[in-house]
Amino acid sequence: MIEARHLRVLRAVAATGSFSAAARELGCTQPAVSQQMKALESSAGTPLLIRTGREMRLTQAGEVLVRHAAGILAGLTAAEEEVAAIAGLRAGRVRLVSFPSGSSTLVPTALAALRAAHPGTRVSLVEAEPPRSVEMLREGDCDIALAFRYGSGQAASEWDDLVVRPLLTDRLVGLVPEGHPLAGAGSVGIAELAGDSWIAGCPRCRRQLVDVCEEAGFAPRIDFATDDYPAVVGLVGAGLGVAVLPELAIESVRPKGARTVAVEPAVEREIVALTLPDLANVPAVAATLDELTRAATRA
Repeated sequence: MIEARHLRVLRAVAATGSFSAAARELGCTQPAVSQQMKALESSAGTPLLIRTGREMRLTQAGEVLVRHAAGILAGLTAAEEEVAAIAGLRAGRVRLVSFPSGSSTLVPTALAALRAAHPGTRVSLVEAEPPRSVEMLREGDCDIALAFRYGSGQAASEWDDLVVRPLLTDRLVGLVPEGHPLAGAGSVGIAELAGDSWIAGCPRCRRQLVDVCEEAGFAPRIDFATDDYPAVVGLVGAGLGVAVLPELAIESVRPKGARTVAVEPAVEREIVALTLPDLANVPAVAATLDELTRAATRA
């Protein structure tokens, strides 16, 4: 019989390429990883790994098991959560992954309300930007992914296999230094900033910025790029360039030395909570989705 714990070890070995690296990732010893891999190969009745020096390579059978492991582990997680939820949410666990501006605005309000209503439900939080956060959900490494996508240039079908809970529409706003000629403007056309240095955010936002600027007839000169929104605000405040940021990001940072301006044409991103169909009916997951929805109405 193949055990779930052995599949988790196999995935870690496949991802890291060695027993020692897998042990570090899993928080156990290298001999423990080796023993569990031997037990899994014994259960499978065939070798799963080829050892070449210090590196590990999957056999064909190993590749098959790794390919099926994500779905198997996700199904087991769903089963475990449903069993725990029989007690009426007195127990349960939800693994949440969110992008940074969601973590600092929507998530705290939602989790505070969830804890007040269901104190026995435990929620863990890690940060990742889409598409990595969505990959984590599909791989069984989280239960809910807070994600976003822009209205243009992204396939409408990219989340067709997932349960999508719309939360809010987040408009991008311009951020300019206080001394900038357009700092007092009610709104600006993005082409009016064509001659400025630009500070770009996360990779997905960066691509959207380039697309919008190209549609306006220019290529932005990006002097700085960072995934950290406070760093973007700080660089603008120091007079080192201009930026466009989601309103959620501005909410969580005091823009010292910088001014926000409306940008035309309007660019919006859709903020959603995603989960797997098997997990959508798990009470702890459903309750978390409900609280995220309520938090979004107050944002």
